[in-house]
Amino acid sequence: MRILLLGSGGREHALAWKLSQSPLCEKLFIAPGNAGTLKHGTNLPFQVTDFEAIKTACIQEKIDLVIVGPEEPLVKGITDFLINTPELNNLDVIGPDKNGARLEGSKAFAKSFMMRHQIPTAAYKEFTLDNYPDGVTYLQQHALPIVLKADGLAAGKGVVICENHIEAIAEFDLMIQRAKFGEASKKVVVEEFLQGIEISVFVLMDGKNYVILPEAKDYKRIGEGDTGPNTGGMGAISPVPFANEALLKKIEERVIKPTVEGLIKEGLEYRGFIFFGLMIVKDEPYMIEYNCRMGDPETEVVIPRLQNDLVELMIAATRQQLNTINIATDPRTTATIVAVSGGYPGEYVKGREIKGIEDVNPEDSLVFHMGTATGDENSVITNGGRVLCVTSYGRSVFDAVEISKFEIEKISYTGMEYRSDIGYEFE
Repeated sequence: MRILLLGSGGREHALAWKLSQSPLCEKLFIAPGNAGTLKHGTNLPFQVTDFEAIKTACIQEKIDLVIVGPEEPLVKGITDFLINTPELNNLDVIGPDKNGARLEGSKAFAKSFMMRHQIPTAAYKEFTLDNYPDGVTYLQQHALPIVLKADGLAAGKGVVICENHIEAIAEFDLMIQRAKFGEASKKVVVEEFLQGIEISVFVLMDGKNYVILPEAKDYKRIGEGDTGPNTGGMGAISPVPFANEALLKKIEERVIKPTVEGLIKEGLEYRGFIFFGLMIVKDEPYMIEYNCRMGDPETEVVIPRLQNDLVELMIAATRQQLNTINIATDPRTTATIVAVSGGYPGEYVKGREIKGIEDVNPEDSLVFHMGTATGDENSVITNGGRVLCVTSYGRSVFDAVEISKFEIEKISYTGMEYRSDIGYEFE
C-alpha cells in the first residue's frame, strides 16, 4: 500500500514511525514532514492546505491511502476534495469530511451536538456581534471562573479562563469586537468552569464501528507545576493512573457510544480519529472538547503503546471492518517530554543546530521531531516553538519520566527548554 501522511509535527513523526514498520506499507510519503520523518519515508515539499498539490501527488505517486494528521485541512474539506476528484476514485482517506470535522471546527456545533445526544458537558451560551450586549450582561452575572472559547480554530489558543468579571468582559470585547482570533472569534462560547482533572481518550471510527486506543494525559502550560501560559503541549503520559476500568467504562457508555451513535444518526460521514477531551469531576466524565484527529503530544505516548499493525487498522477503518479488530496495548507506561525554543509560546528564534539526538538510547526511548528541518551538511535545526520530544517506556509514570529526563539531557541546542515535572501529580 502506498500511503500519503499529511502533517509536519510530532504526531506525524510518531505515525510515520509506526506506519513504516508494517509489511503492508509499500511506500510512505509525508507532506511536508520534518527532519525526523525523513527516516521513515519521503518528504514532499508542500503544505497540508495546498489541496491541488496533494491531489497531484496522489495521482503521480499512485497513492492508495491518505492519512490526515492536523485539523486545518480537515476543517477546510480536504477529505471531500479528494473523494470527489474523478481521477482518485480508488483513493481512501482517514479523516472526516467537512461536516464531520465541525466537531472540532466549531465549538458551538460541538456543544449543541453534545446537548442533542445527552452527552454530559458544561453549561454554556453562545454570542456574536448581534447579541453582544446580552453577552456582557450574561458575563456580569456569571459565576467565576468563566471560560471563553473562540468558536473556530485558533491554533490551540482560543480558550481563555477568566478569574474575574472585568477580565472576562475585556476578553469578550477583544474576541468579538476586535477580532482577537480573526474569523474564529466572530462567535464566542461562554462556558461553565469545571473543576477536575483532564484526560484524553482516542477512538478510531470507520463510519459504523469503532475501537478505543490507549488513553493519555497531556500538560499544556509552559511552567513547572502547570503554571504560565498554555502551549500546544509540554509532555504527556499513558496510561493515566486514575483511569481505572470503572471510569473507562463510564466514558465509553456516557460519551463515546452516544457520540458515535449521534454521528451516524445525523448522517455525518466519519472515518478517522476522534479525540475526546474530558474533565473528570468527582469520578464523573464531562466532555470539554472534540478534536477530529489525534492529539500532539498525546500521539507520541499512545502510538508507542499500540501493538497492532497501524496500516492494518487503517485498512479496516476504510472497509468498515473495525468490529473485527482487537486492540493490543503494551502494558508499560510511556512518558514524553517536549523540548521547546526559548521564548515559546511567545516569540522565538528558528534555525538553531540540534546536537545529540543520535546519543539517545534506542532501547528505552524514542525521539520524535516536532518542529525541525534539515540544515547545511544534513544537520538538524530548530524550525518551530515545540522542537522535539523524548518518549520513554517505564514500569510507572515516575520511571518513564525519569528515563525521558535522563535521555533528553543528551540533546542540546541554543535556548532549549523543557518541563522536568511531567506526571508530577502521580509520583
